Amino acid sequence: MTIECSQENLETVVEKVLELAGENAVVLLHGDLASGKTTLVQAFAKKLGIKEHVTSPTFSLQQQYGEKFFHYDIYNQGSEHFLELGLLEELEKDGLHFIEWGDEKLENLLQSAGIKYLIISIEKISVSTRRYKVENA
Repeated sequence: MTIECSQENLETVVEKVLELAGENAVVLLHGDLASGKTTLVQAFAKKLGIKEHVTSPTFSLQQQYGEKFFHYDIYNQGSEHFLELGLLEELEKDGLHFIEWGDEKLENLLQSAGIKYLIISIEKISVSTRRYKVENA
């Protein structure tokens, strides 16, 4: 499924992904720097009533909001470091898990562990418009 919309109007993307995944899922976010990965996670948080300000966990690796909303950024450390820290077990917790910069190695590990996930690829079309390609893995 592909959806093209502005970053100010992400409700359609959020609703379609929640229809596909429900509120217990791992979502890998692919896209260039500044493509809007964190902005999309913020839209999910808003839709689900998360009151805290969602920021990119680039240096902390993981942020948790409420009981069931998790946001990871493995850009700086890579998936190996992510796995060495034992964060695979985190992904088995109920809730939505958004992982920025998930790579093929992480995808293979999720598959071998039987953890279902979605991939959202974000392509920057213009300053405010993005193309979101959502795939079931």
